Amino acid sequence: MTDLYAVIGGSGLYSLDEEFEIETAELRDTPYGQTSAELQIGKWHGNPVAFLPRHGRDHQIPPHKINYRANLWALQSVGVSHIIAANAVGGIDSRYTPQVLGLPDQIIDYTNNREHTFSDGDNNQVQHVDFSWPYSGTLRDSIKISAQRRDIDLIDGGVYGCSNGPRLESAAEIRKMKADGCSMIGMTGMPEAGLARELSIQYAAIALVVNWCAGIEDREITMDEINHVLHQGVGRIRQLIDETLRQSYS
Repeated sequence: MTDLYAVIGGSGLYSLDEEFEIETAELRDTPYGQTSAELQIGKWHGNPVAFLPRHGRDHQIPPHKINYRANLWALQSVGVSHIIAANAVGGIDSRYTPQVLGLPDQIIDYTNNREHTFSDGDNNQVQHVDFSWPYSGTLRDSIKISAQRRDIDLIDGGVYGCSNGPRLESAAEIRKMKADGCSMIGMTGMPEAGLARELSIQYAAIALVVNWCAGIEDREITMDEINHVLHQGVGRIRQLIDETLRQSYS
């Protein structure tokens, strides 16, 4: 079976670019409901790819309301074998300064009340999956090599802490998460990574640091600051994903 790569767009990445030749684009109905937006399938710079913005096309779906199960199920149903996810995060570790791109290798889930598994008791089968290493080592290696080829700075490794959102965290919460070993904090890494593992889809995340987390600096966090960094950083994410697809399909 031929591999098909998918990109899940996060904050700021609601489309690929004008070179994306879309062949099909439709909302997908699944046993778990409807996808966040139209699932687009086509060719990007000559390479087949599926694209889905997890927050919707206009960022109208908050992190805790995203139908992660529908999104992942729909991607698998069209033959997706690898997912590159884009995530906007706040930095905790001194390496993860604003505007840095990172490639996390671990995750801690702080979310609650999210439908986080396909083993929901309705299909009379409970699936236990190994989640020791949440991200695909093979796909991470491909992204690292692609960063070197494009001369894109990329921090290798780090612990992604996933909070519930949509509010940002308190300084006290960040102190706790730092003590837990978190390098960065986002709101959409879980249950996405866990669901991909249940479906045997190779999954890796590219994290763009858009701000220092609460209390790291003695000032408030503003959305203007976050949006400014997003605007500057999304182009590098596209370049990195593009190179990864080129190398993976070559």
